[in-house]
Amino acid sequence: MTHAPECTRATRWFHPLRAATLAVALHASSAIAQTPDTGPYRVTRAITLGGDGRWDYVTIDSANHRLFIARQTRVMVVDPDSGKLLGEIPGLDGAHGVALAYPTGHGFATSGHDGSVVMFDLRTLRVVRRIHADDDADAILYDPASRRVVSFNGDANTASVIQPDSGRLLATIPLGGEPEFGVAAGDGRLYANIVDSAQVVEIDPTAGRVVRRWPLAPCEEPTGLAIDRVHHLLFSGCRNKLMAISNYQAGRLVGQVPIGGGVDGDAFDPATQLAFSSNGEGTITVVHEDSPTRFQVVGTVATRRGARTMALDERTHRIYTVTAAFGPTPAATAAEPRPRPSLVPGTFALLVLER
Repeated sequence: MTHAPECTRATRWFHPLRAATLAVALHASSAIAQTPDTGPYRVTRAITLGGDGRWDYVTIDSANHRLFIARQTRVMVVDPDSGKLLGEIPGLDGAHGVALAYPTGHGFATSGHDGSVVMFDLRTLRVVRRIHADDDADAILYDPASRRVVSFNGDANTASVIQPDSGRLLATIPLGGEPEFGVAAGDGRLYANIVDSAQVVEIDPTAGRVVRRWPLAPCEEPTGLAIDRVHHLLFSGCRNKLMAISNYQAGRLVGQVPIGGGVDGDAFDPATQLAFSSNGEGTITVVHEDSPTRFQVVGTVATRRGARTMALDERTHRIYTVTAAFGPTPAATAAEPRPRPSLVPGTFALLVLER
């Protein structure tokens, strides 16, 4: 998913906090752990899932009450209530995201290191085929309006457009920068954060081109992205501890609020008008949309360090995030000048947040 400066693109499925801000983030996490949760949400359950491998996106399958969790070499499929492992999608190298194309009965999972997208059967989880997308295939979505699956490819600075019934690659769209998360507006237009230039691009996947772009300054390195389709708003989580909110009809920034450090995922609940950023420092920032031009932080919920991605179930309003316990960070070497912290085996867990 997002690329912290100390991570190489070869290890993008896990993104520790910036070395320059690590001490501050750890201090913040420690302070949070000593005070009660604030705001309308709290962690109600922590379910140990175990298993090896680092992680990236969490995707909710609302139709079948399942969670898809990217785990480096495969995608885990779990029951969100019990944490029971229902199955796995194997054969991935740097697993990132999952898209669910319900009308065709297919799912799609990105395999970043080999630049491919694995197409699988939604019912059986059996792999159907592998599609070459582009370098560092990362975030992915299904757009019902255009009936297209689109992967956002970080190193290649492109988006790959895939036909969801056949798995055929239809187009490769140059984006003019490194994309992160994308969302569908429901009218055939897609929006994606461009990390290196702090912009949003509007994409027409049917025509195979970028239609517009606009800046998010003072946002830096936008990663997670969520959408309010009624009020035409995008919520971009930025690495300089801001949520940048833009109106995608007008193509301009309309607001910003402070969030926690190490953001890698955003969500929006249309029923409650709440937006969320999941922050790797160990918090979720909760933001209320008072109006289409006014926003305020209403809570900061303590999670756990490393819980930087999330999925929101709009039916139950539950939030799901994942992380593990961290061990020591190995010493830097010439081959690995910025090593990541080790993981404590068997500690990978699903956190459930409820109102």
